[in-house]
Amino acid sequence: MTQKVIIFDFDGTIADTLDALVTIANRLAREFGYMQISAKELKLLRNLTARQIIKYSGVSLFKIPFLVKRVKGELKNKIKDLQPIPEIPEALRELSNQGYKLGIITSNAQENVHEFLKCHQLDNLFEFVHSGVTIFGKNTIMSSVIKQRQIKPQTVIYVGDETRDIEAAKKANVQVIAVTWGFNSPEALARENPDFLIDHPRELLEAINHSFAEPSPN
Repeated sequence: MTQKVIIFDFDGTIADTLDALVTIANRLAREFGYMQISAKELKLLRNLTARQIIKYSGVSLFKIPFLVKRVKGELKNKIKDLQPIPEIPEALRELSNQGYKLGIITSNAQENVHEFLKCHQLDNLFEFVHSGVTIFGKNTIMSSVIKQRQIKPQTVIYVGDETRDIEAAKKANVQVIAVTWGFNSPEALARENPDFLIDHPRELLEAINHSFAEPSPN
């Protein structure tokens, strides 16, 4: 029997990093030439795709790789203070206990992710962590990881909290579960037509089991 692989996004899906990221982004706003994010602005941004956010903010595309690098670096100093999404550790442990292979693909830094997992005794649950700098090309990283590890796309589910996660999974030909406890709003996620849209970590196992269920014979 082929082992099933569940690949997770990190920020907003496993780790509750939103407040920290907004604080860092606001501190870097003047340097990188975009507006600060107020509570009102954040509500608006949660309904936009990554491309729409960049267009709305006015930040230069050429500055984005440097901005991402700075954000990762500053987040490193906050890692030990960050907490997992409530009940996500229990859901991850249950998935691991049921025999699913777990991995992470993220635009955050690998060392940040490893440090966070270690702090919360979750590092033994994941077989791999891959990081990429790209904002729009997560599907390239996903496809590369799947090919490198000789995984069949039909045995993979990607779990993420942003519209770009859904877009990437579809381009990589894998199923995707969108979660509403992260960055993008439920409405924004629904517009991208994920395979599953869930509101709580308790729903993860049911959605995953359902997606891998054998079709009933006619």
